[in-house]
Amino acid sequence: MVLGDNGFVSMAASNKYISAEVFSMAKKAKMIIDKAYKVSEVDKRIYGSFIEHLGRAVYDGLYQPGNPLSDEDGFRKDVMEMVKELDVPIIRYPGGNFVSSFVWEDSVGPVDQRPARLELAWRSLEKNEIGVNEFAKWTDKVNSEMMMAVNLGTRGIADACNLLEYCNHPGGTKYSDMRISHGVKDPHKIKVWCLGNEMDGTWQLGHKTMDEYGRLAEETGRAMKLIDPSIELVSCGSSNLDMPTFPKWEATTLECTYDVADYVSMHQYYGNEANDTADFLAKSDDMDLFIRSVIATCDYVKAKKRGKKNINISFDEWNVWFHSRDVEFDTTQNHPWQVAPPILEDIYTYEDALLVGLMLITLMKHADRVKIACLAQLVNVIAPVMTDQNGGPAWRQTIFYPFMHASQYGRGVVIQPVIDTPVHDTAQHENVTDLESVTVWNEEKEEVTIFAVNRNLDEDLELTTDVRSFEGYQILEHIVMENSDMKVCNSSGGELVYPKSNGESKLDGGNIHSLLHKASWNVIRLGKK
Repeated sequence: MVLGDNGFVSMAASNKYISAEVFSMAKKAKMIIDKAYKVSEVDKRIYGSFIEHLGRAVYDGLYQPGNPLSDEDGFRKDVMEMVKELDVPIIRYPGGNFVSSFVWEDSVGPVDQRPARLELAWRSLEKNEIGVNEFAKWTDKVNSEMMMAVNLGTRGIADACNLLEYCNHPGGTKYSDMRISHGVKDPHKIKVWCLGNEMDGTWQLGHKTMDEYGRLAEETGRAMKLIDPSIELVSCGSSNLDMPTFPKWEATTLECTYDVADYVSMHQYYGNEANDTADFLAKSDDMDLFIRSVIATCDYVKAKKRGKKNINISFDEWNVWFHSRDVEFDTTQNHPWQVAPPILEDIYTYEDALLVGLMLITLMKHADRVKIACLAQLVNVIAPVMTDQNGGPAWRQTIFYPFMHASQYGRGVVIQPVIDTPVHDTAQHENVTDLESVTVWNEEKEEVTIFAVNRNLDEDLELTTDVRSFEGYQILEHIVMENSDMKVCNSSGGELVYPKSNGESKLDGGNIHSLLHKASWNVIRLGKK
């Protein structure tokens, strides 16, 4: 390398500089990305999210009539703009645990005639001011689609079929004409339907054994596809990796639902209760293992059934969630039956944003089988977007940015990188890679995006990436998010964690030389000249 007069190596592509001294002292990693190493086209729905009738997600979150920040329908305009920034293509609704006692008929028709109900999952009072049709209108406003869940906890086949008829049938039948009488002439044409939620969990209303759920889901799915053969169905998988019935639950239920289901669901949340950042950032490895185990189980069922189709994955609940559990317990147990109480309002730290980035990389790596994923949730409840309880403006949490980057730049074909990286051990994990990375090639836009996290907390990483396969490409920008304080948070008062386009990368002779600072999120974007 040739030093300039100031002792720094010039980066012509981005007009940035890398300190030669720092560069030489950093640990080293190598990566090859090649057009031949294609994994799969990314299904844009892996950048989906989730809104449940829970806490302030709906009321005081996306819907706040009377607020000067809201539109003529009572929807928060500032929230909608932030959701549009995230470019969320599909949003799961209305739960979650909520769905297992959901009476959908109460959520449609004239608002002043809708009953209030005791909501048993979160022990709140549900006003039913927002229901199926209002949420469909909101998803249209944020350029998204609904992913509907049906109640297989306290209800069953007939109610699921009636809801599908109400939402998707053009007219001339009892429930489609009911929709039309409610002022919604055109059907919603909801494509993806979840056959219940977390039915393996004892906390779930109407909890089922695996045999009970498998039969109910099979018969419900068969009936629903008679009404609308174009829909896609999600069979309930295990609620998390640590469930005592995993993976027997998948193996048993999918034997029943294989012919009618297109996806099996996965749910997983992580926390840092031990206050061990290094081990916390290694938990994306557990997510990878979970995905691989579910894929293996799906393929076992496919072989046993002599089937021809793959059951793909809808990872329709994932996030960091642990900060607010004490408040949740106190509210639901000691102060029940409130309208939209402030529960599950995790305020996310910088280290949480790093793990969210690592989880996104993991999802992209499995783009061949993970076709839908939903960050849980979207507004106020374990969410990237928050609103103040006093009606103040919306603001972005730390986790907003890695999700935004993945959604904006992670569209195209996943390229499996070949990586040589240092490793380290943590309290509960061995051989944790310093570098976690994946590449997405958008051939139409002639762009390549490298997503990379240096999860070493103490040392920078010098990364050399062989990009000779992408001749004629140059560095557009190197986005970095970093902070010396792992516990720092954003708030309505200002953002202390946000990305900057000041990353240190240089393209030289078909190789990119990048300095990935310790504990940093990096997005290196290339484009054709």
